[in-house]
Amino acid sequence: MNPELVGELVCPRCASGLSLESAERDAAGGISRGALHCAVCAARFPVIGGIPRFVPAENYCDSFGLEWNLYSRTQMDKFNGRHDSRDRLLRESQWTLEELSGQRILECGSGAGRFTDVLLRAGAKVFTFDFSSAVEANDANNGPHPNLFLVQADIYAIPFRKASFDKVLCFGVLQHTPDVRRAFMSMVPYLRPGGKIAVDVYPKHWRYLCHWKYLLRPFTRRMDRRRLHRIVERAVPWLLPVSLALGRTPLIGKQLVRLVPVSNPEMTLPGLSAATLRQWATLDTFDWLSPAYDHPQTLRTLRAWFQEAGLEGAGIDHMAVYVGRGRMPGGAVGLTTAK
Repeated sequence: MNPELVGELVCPRCASGLSLESAERDAAGGISRGALHCAVCAARFPVIGGIPRFVPAENYCDSFGLEWNLYSRTQMDKFNGRHDSRDRLLRESQWTLEELSGQRILECGSGAGRFTDVLLRAGAKVFTFDFSSAVEANDANNGPHPNLFLVQADIYAIPFRKASFDKVLCFGVLQHTPDVRRAFMSMVPYLRPGGKIAVDVYPKHWRYLCHWKYLLRPFTRRMDRRRLHRIVERAVPWLLPVSLALGRTPLIGKQLVRLVPVSNPEMTLPGLSAATLRQWATLDTFDWLSPAYDHPQTLRTLRAWFQEAGLEGAGIDHMAVYVGRGRMPGGAVGLTTAK
């Protein structure tokens, strides 16, 4: 854990500052183990493996902890030699790499750290959390780094100071929370005046809801996660070649792949190596079937949230997912340099 992180944290219960107790340091001078204590409400939170833990070890995001630790490098640009994560972040957020340099970014639900990596390489100061044990994959992929501040925390009780971030980013997360509107609203107060937010959600549209995953999920989301992963892992080598062949059919390939209950990354990410394609398909198919929650939203609902939150310049786009962007009123429109 970066020692500077202690001064950035607040108690998620009462918003008071925290102090570090019984700290053990690693060879690089980081904090490997200890406890964070709140003098006001007496809450205590462990630091395990160099990561402050503000949530129970077992929680409704267990499936994400499993998948991101199993496939921790599959979607990482710096490991697969591509730039899919960078391109998605910039396309959906409409931010630039130059704009991110020197900014304080709050990343909500970082998984294995595919976007954390992009933000760090752009020169941002990244405060990032996940509800699951995927934080361990993120730490392995991106730490130690002087601009990385990583915790395991709840989106409904974010342990950082409000109104202290230039940007808030939340991709691939909101639909997997128990209360999607509340999750969205919980992030907005962390923007400083003039700060920008970018989020995405799965589309609530008949074309997307008529999908194998929504037929299978009533059964699969109740299954033991490791057993489900074994089933998916064995099925992908049989189903993926069928989907690939159908997907290459001229004119109607995109429609035909929907007949096969497996993810086909080639449709949106051409040129993946055979090994990465198979890993990505296994990861995505498991990601379809395993989460405890999957709540797609309509464009109208997303627009209403931005309006209700009082965000200016809201832009709502229909890409592969629904994307929303907005700005907190007040402050300078230009860049804010992290202190």
